[in-house]
Amino acid sequence: MFATLSDRLATTFKNIRGKGRLTDADIDATAREIRIALLEADVALPVVREFVARVKERARGEEVSQALNPAQQIVKIVNDELVTILGGETRRLRYAKTGPTVIMLAGLQGAGKTTLAAKLALWLKEQGKAPLLVAADLQRPNAVNQLQVNGERVSVPVYAPQPGNGVGNPVDVARDAVEEAKRKLHDVVIVDTAGRLGIDEELMKQAADIKAAVNPDEVLFVVDAMIGQDAVNTAQAFLDGVGYDGVVLTKLDGDARGGAALSIVQITGKPVMFASNGEKMTDFDLFHPDRMAGRILDMGDMLTLIEQAEKTFDQGQAEKDAAKLATGEFTLEDFLKQMQQLRKLGSMSKLMGMLPGMGQFREQLDNFDEREIDRIQAIIQSMTPAERANPKILDGSRRARIAKGSGRQVSDVNQLIQRFTEASKMMKQLASGGGMPGMPGAPGASFGKRAGAKQVAQKKKGKGARKSGNPAKAAQQAKADAEKKPAAANPFGMPGGEEIDYEKAAADLNLPSDFSKFLK
Repeated sequence: MFATLSDRLATTFKNIRGKGRLTDADIDATAREIRIALLEADVALPVVREFVARVKERARGEEVSQALNPAQQIVKIVNDELVTILGGETRRLRYAKTGPTVIMLAGLQGAGKTTLAAKLALWLKEQGKAPLLVAADLQRPNAVNQLQVNGERVSVPVYAPQPGNGVGNPVDVARDAVEEAKRKLHDVVIVDTAGRLGIDEELMKQAADIKAAVNPDEVLFVVDAMIGQDAVNTAQAFLDGVGYDGVVLTKLDGDARGGAALSIVQITGKPVMFASNGEKMTDFDLFHPDRMAGRILDMGDMLTLIEQAEKTFDQGQAEKDAAKLATGEFTLEDFLKQMQQLRKLGSMSKLMGMLPGMGQFREQLDNFDEREIDRIQAIIQSMTPAERANPKILDGSRRARIAKGSGRQVSDVNQLIQRFTEASKMMKQLASGGGMPGMPGAPGASFGKRAGAKQVAQKKKGKGARKSGNPAKAAQQAKADAEKKPAAANPFGMPGGEEIDYEKAAADLNLPSDFSKFLK
């Protein structure tokens, strides 16, 4: 969603990187680019003015003028200000001290309230709560049925005494639902209310009546992040007409420019509490302002990535896999399990996008074919258990059978086996403490070979050297040998003066050519 803003800010910071001192002209030019970036992202004009003014004020202060790296300090200032306009701190739900906690959802029709109600229920269920969904949207056709279907998907009961489609009183349904929750010991009640295509008096009155009837602990305003500037106007209208405690942004995975997320908090003074960023029921979580600011500035979101992995991966299986990796005994069956675990995490391009510095590879991530994992899985599942355990027995006829069974070409099977074999060699080498294959001095090195040969030659040359029996002389000899040893000139351990062919390194490691930048 924030791709345009991220790209513009990245270009802006690139222009000042490397400067030892920033002049007033540099600061003005940077502020101008930041202003354009925010306006292009559809951020509200008052928010842009205030944001840029704060950045310029801090940039001209002592924290930049006395910084060792002024450009990095500017990035830090922008990051801090982004966190501020996104809400500052993560706002969590308030739970009732006695009785069930009542959460009321409000917003326009089409914002995704009904789907979000089920996502919130699943999230609460994972927190150890026992939620009850309430179908109080009795206006929109099939809204009650949709909530019941979504409730079944997340295994959460739905209170729906009225059929909807214009029949029934939503205020009575909401009030009775709270009593139902008390009887059946549900500790959270989620009330899904009706919306309209636009703001009108009937909508506001109905929402206000439901709020008065159930006295909710939290009123959440659900807003479609893709509607841009109008999101801010709608949010302000609901705040004045009904009142709410927090905002939930839906459709954050869309291609809108993201200005709503950066404007609502500043305009309304209400925090963004949750964000929905996908179609799956699990694509929902707390909104963390600092993490979102990190994503916008292409610093990644490793904490969210780690949390998702912890929720998805089986701890016992992970320990077994780690033990196998340590011994180098990793089979295609293990590889298949790893692939299936990754699929549970969600979209691979979305996961890769959480890594720092991946903004420069956005085009490759956007064009990444998620079905490639399915193709690999189909090939492995077309093998027998014996073939998965020992790929060396895969002769021509077996490979042809696997290709036919998986609907792929024999060349695809060959490529998978080749990559797995290379990965196995690397794991065994790492397990034995010999460094990564392909690196100097490691078996099967395919780049930096001249350096590896030199190192081996040096070892052989010194192998027969005789050591003195005199401790003092032996110490002097060891010191002289250490001084002769060439110093490493790069992170791969190359002797001084040797060059690495990074393009070839990326190809040997089966990485896209653009990833050679990471190796550098």
